[in-house]
Amino acid sequence: TTTELCDQLAGGVLAAGPNRLAAAGRKGLPQVVSLGALDMVNFGARDTVPAQFEGRNLYVHNPSVTLMRTTPEECVELGRMIADKLSGASGPVALFMPLNGVSAIDVEGGPFHDPAADQALFDALRENLEDHVELHELEHNVNDPEFARAMVDKLLEYVEERDS
Repeated sequence: TTTELCDQLAGGVLAAGPNRLAAAGRKGLPQVVSLGALDMVNFGARDTVPAQFEGRNLYVHNPSVTLMRTTPEECVELGRMIADKLSGASGPVALFMPLNGVSAIDVEGGPFHDPAADQALFDALRENLEDHVELHELEHNVNDPEFARAMVDKLLEYVEERDS
């Protein structure tokens, strides 16, 4: 998921390195991308969370995993990072934006529901994506079956175009 970008930005434990979301674009491969789990930075057990993050919105997922909610400021930076990576792609790119939450806990009443942070992410993407990136804004949570179906349909379209 794209949560590795959060970890890279904020110092979490599951960063995938600076090339996350870049390799397929460099090769011109079709990409269908979403914004999965951009509401969270991953840490180990609660007592491993760095002291600098005390006071942040922390969620103990299980005894081995503690999640930290991204702030609006971090979400702006994440939006810029993703827009830069996708805009640099040489192949077709579609970004699917789940307007009703980027994770299972980013739902109304959920521990990471933060409309201001999500809006900051969405606005940064809208402002920074180049025109060749198809933007699909859907009134669904990232985990809704309808959201997944829309992404599958777009991927199948790209595959069919490439095979013809």
